[in-house]
Amino acid sequence: MTGYLYQCELALLELAQRSWDDITVEVRMEVLDDIEFLYEDTDDPFELLQSKHRENAGRLSETGKDFWRSVASWIDALTVVGSLSAGAMPLLRLVTTQMAAEGTFLHQLRPGPGRSVADALAGMEQIAQASEPDNTAKDRKKFTELTPAQRYRLVAAIEISDASPLMSDLNSNLARTLGIRPGQHARAILDDIKGWWYGMAVELLDRKNRTRASVTAQELQCRLEEITDRYAGKNLPITETLRRLTVAEIDAYKDDLVVAQMQWIGLKDRTIATHLRDYHYARAQRSEWLRTFKITEEGLEDYERLLWDEWDHVFTRHTDTIEDDTPAAERKAAGKRVLDDTMEKVADKPARPGSTTEGWIGRGTMHSLAGRAQTAHDDDSVGWHPDYPDLCQNHNEPQGQ
Repeated sequence: MTGYLYQCELALLELAQRSWDDITVEVRMEVLDDIEFLYEDTDDPFELLQSKHRENAGRLSETGKDFWRSVASWIDALTVVGSLSAGAMPLLRLVTTQMAAEGTFLHQLRPGPGRSVADALAGMEQIAQASEPDNTAKDRKKFTELTPAQRYRLVAAIEISDASPLMSDLNSNLARTLGIRPGQHARAILDDIKGWWYGMAVELLDRKNRTRASVTAQELQCRLEEITDRYAGKNLPITETLRRLTVAEIDAYKDDLVVAQMQWIGLKDRTIATHLRDYHYARAQRSEWLRTFKITEEGLEDYERLLWDEWDHVFTRHTDTIEDDTPAAERKAAGKRVLDDTMEKVADKPARPGSTTEGWIGRGTMHSLAGRAQTAHDDDSVGWHPDYPDLCQNHNEPQGQ
């Protein structure tokens, strides 16, 4: 279990290290190898990483499973991407908590002045051709079945990163790499980052319902900024300037559900236009935050859940007395009260905890949630009219347009 957790946390540490040099680097897990790094808009990784955690950090064995099973895994992966004989060759790293002793071919595969591909290759070939041990025979056979040119190409790409931090040391390494300085909130910030990361890891590892292929260094940096700014109370930048919408801009929304929701409670065109202004610019501002990595999708979802909760309390309070025989005029009036009170409540809700946010961001985001309501069975839907779930369902049918 520790080995699996180590793989997840090592992927986070390695991504954090790379984020200082290239924000476009992406990490994925368990596709071709334990951990893989690639660049945006590419399919083949530039690095394949095997992680090996041993609590008792002794010597890394030249004949052991940790090394030879890694070699076999790399051969399989390189066969899939077609890099064994030609084309770009990824770096093949074995990150291990054990030590590669001097005089072994493992030590000769470490980065630095003592590295010797030719000597390491000779040592590997000698051990690969031996009859023992049985537990790595199949893996060693994969290596000996390669052509001499393929073996050299493979060995030249291998790098041993030995004496790597134990699981118990990863927190301090991660904090330093992320630039989290010791202080009052340091542990909380690190815990929040790791909590977010394990959610990402589940999405990366869920083969049946994989919802994402990779995580970028930019996403990590954005999440880190969100979390640290939360404790510092730093505000999100406002780049949109409000102005009255043109007739053409208002007409573009005339058939949208967000407008229908307001028409159902009897709002006049002038009032609808005012609400549409909030809606229009809040959409643009949220899009800008996402595009420039000022907020993550998860952070925005947290904000929307906060607004939804405020609406839910207001809606329940104003519609509790509505019965089946309540007149249409009273139903509309109740819907207006829901809208007005909701707008007042959400205007003061910050998009990032501890910060302040322009009131039109919350109001416009609330209208965006109202514009997403689709069916009567949508538990996360938002509306103003007491009967909005049924009205939304009819709105989506041709005769209801």
